[in-house]
Amino acid sequence: MKTAVLALVAAIACSANAQTVRAHLTTADKQHLLAPSAVMAPVAKADVVIRIDPKRRHQRMAGFGAAITEGSAWLIRHGMSPSQRDALMKELFTREGGGVGFDLTRLTIGASDFSRRHYSLNDMPPGQTDPQLKHFSLAPEREDVIPATKQALALNPQLQVMASPWSAPGWMKTTDSLVQGQLKPEHYGAFAKYMVRYVDEMKAEGVPIFALTLQNEPHFEPGDYPGMRLTPRARAAIVGQHLGPLLKSKGMNTQILEWDHNWDEPWSPLSMLSDATAKKYVSGVAWHCYAGDVSAQSQVAQHHPELDVWFTECSGGEWKPQWAETLPWMMRNLIIGSTRHGARGVLMWNLALDPKYGPHLGGCKDCRGVVTIDPKDGGVTRNIEYYAFGHASRFVRRDARRVESQGGDARQTGLDHVAFTNPDGSTVLIVSNSAAQPRTFTVQAPGRRFGYELPASGVVTLVW
Repeated sequence: MKTAVLALVAAIACSANAQTVRAHLTTADKQHLLAPSAVMAPVAKADVVIRIDPKRRHQRMAGFGAAITEGSAWLIRHGMSPSQRDALMKELFTREGGGVGFDLTRLTIGASDFSRRHYSLNDMPPGQTDPQLKHFSLAPEREDVIPATKQALALNPQLQVMASPWSAPGWMKTTDSLVQGQLKPEHYGAFAKYMVRYVDEMKAEGVPIFALTLQNEPHFEPGDYPGMRLTPRARAAIVGQHLGPLLKSKGMNTQILEWDHNWDEPWSPLSMLSDATAKKYVSGVAWHCYAGDVSAQSQVAQHHPELDVWFTECSGGEWKPQWAETLPWMMRNLIIGSTRHGARGVLMWNLALDPKYGPHLGGCKDCRGVVTIDPKDGGVTRNIEYYAFGHASRFVRRDARRVESQGGDARQTGLDHVAFTNPDGSTVLIVSNSAAQPRTFTVQAPGRRFGYELPASGVVTLVW
């Protein structure tokens, strides 16, 4: 009799625990899209037991988001009616009414491939130079990028904005062109001044830049859009002798992030950071997803634990349109993998693109935005990226701490997971199932014990 009573009490306690947990589910068949879902009592023979230890705290989170490219900004401002634009921006940059609440964004300093024309902020006729930057102008950014970013900041004053150049002005380079080439050593100082001028003038426009990378993808020279190769030695010289001292002399607290390229070359940021003069001005290392393995983030962090880790670019595209394949990949590598390997912030590439995967000039011909906007009627399609990132950005708040979550081998079970505690004390657990079958798991955390069955290729966010 006593045993039966204890079992009943335990069952009631588990039921009460489960009732205080909110679950939001997305499935690959799109029948559930960040939809409320029910948890259940602990499963006796669960595939995995996930144990949460909030006392073991890791990095402080800045947030999740996507880049406001010139193409994205133009589309949002000119491909929608004012009421459509306001509704979408509210949905993307707040959590009101189920918005995804992006807390982080990235701007391009001048054009990228997702611009309607190729430009820098200090273009000169062929053969002419302007080392004093007398012709510097933010005019191209004032057209759409600055207004779109200011609207995002008005909606979310906590939004942090970082920026990266795709190329120095052509006259600073070996090609005298925005396309391909390297920065000439005699213009290292002018390039540093160009970057600082951008930060200064953007602040005056009402857009504070919290971090810069020296160059987007410094080991890649694309043939049909702005790009620039910068070796580790060149990056160290520019940061250590020019950009770092200039920011410091002006009392500017804008951070410098090294690398901003793929996981497959961890030797490159390690090489740059071996320069002691340059390293003292660097606050973090930024990564992209297009080659290599996410574990490279930890490989570099083990050598430089004092530096922050950032994940600054990945694009989905029509080369991987299948939700059952792409949704688990994004969760495993970007949302879960990147943060488990130290990332304080995680960014997708274009915030918005049109049904023809533009506007763009050169570069990727089938990249997806987080949302697709049809300029014919302003209609919005929320893509895989929207839901993958929404599973984190809607629930993980600025200044949350990643906390320890252990249990299972994802290579065998398909279950990847990551946990956070928010400043208000709530806990967020994100679990993704890359297996071809449903998986059950039990969660054990202080004051909580409950179960969940996650469909194949599904994602769930649990909050208590």
